[in-house]
Amino acid sequence: MTSNSAKVITIGTFDGIHIGHQKILKKVVKLAKRQNLVPVVLTLFPHPRMVLQKDDSIRLLNTIEERIELLKSHGIKEVIVKKFTKEFANLSAQDYVKQILVDELNTKQIVIGYDHHFGKNRSANITDLKAFADLYDFNVEEISAQDLKDVTVSSTKIRTALNQGEVDLANSYLGYNFFITGTVVKGKGLGRTIDFPTANINIIATYKLIPSDGVYVVRSVIEGKTVFGMMNIGTNPTVDGKKRSIEVYFFNFKSDIYDAELKIEFLKRLRSEQKFENLEALKMQLKKDMTNASSYLKTLNE
Repeated sequence: MTSNSAKVITIGTFDGIHIGHQKILKKVVKLAKRQNLVPVVLTLFPHPRMVLQKDDSIRLLNTIEERIELLKSHGIKEVIVKKFTKEFANLSAQDYVKQILVDELNTKQIVIGYDHHFGKNRSANITDLKAFADLYDFNVEEISAQDLKDVTVSSTKIRTALNQGEVDLANSYLGYNFFITGTVVKGKGLGRTIDFPTANINIIATYKLIPSDGVYVVRSVIEGKTVFGMMNIGTNPTVDGKKRSIEVYFFNFKSDIYDAELKIEFLKRLRSEQKFENLEALKMQLKKDMTNASSYLKTLNE
């Protein structure tokens, strides 16, 4: 449900909510405060490409739940998630503006890019929006070309960095640590046999981008406490694994956390996934990884 209050709205996918997006959100919140309006983001889900081109290969930096949480953490009071359907895509530009922006959302100001297109076949542009603004009594504030370029460049760079495992670089563009949210499920229990019991993480959203295979230093908050650990993403080639999995060994942690939902942040990549001769060789490497992770974590406190 949306409130009837008058609103300042910005519209977009906002995938990642990185530093480029944050600049736009700051502007929306500032305008809302100045005019005593409610700061709102209107976003679409699923991604239009998933619906119109039936593209299952698309990978997003955030699940829709993560996106909502992040937007609200930047002062956005309401996140309106419009379900993207073929019917929605067929709305004429005027119907979209009148039915959704004006009647449903009570929009008084829109903060939008100069290259924004909307309506059936994305046929309407910002000039049309300004004409509708005069007709329906709301204002249009343009986002500069430079700010929009920053948004596009950052999103591309973040995806590339994560696909190459460069999580610290991705984090510098995001302005926060990239994270996944998943449920702890039972695995094969192999880690326990070599003294490295792991939590297997299941992520339901198949469209969530997962960094490239390898071993990472990670952080989570479990039962109110910050816990560090090592995450392995990959197929466990040492034991001829076939399916890609996400497993975390938490340092100095013993609690049973099956079925817990965890948010896990990526801090640094230690190495790529390797196939070892046997489990003993794998155990030796994990001890080295732990030493390297501990050294890295010490640098965070310095």
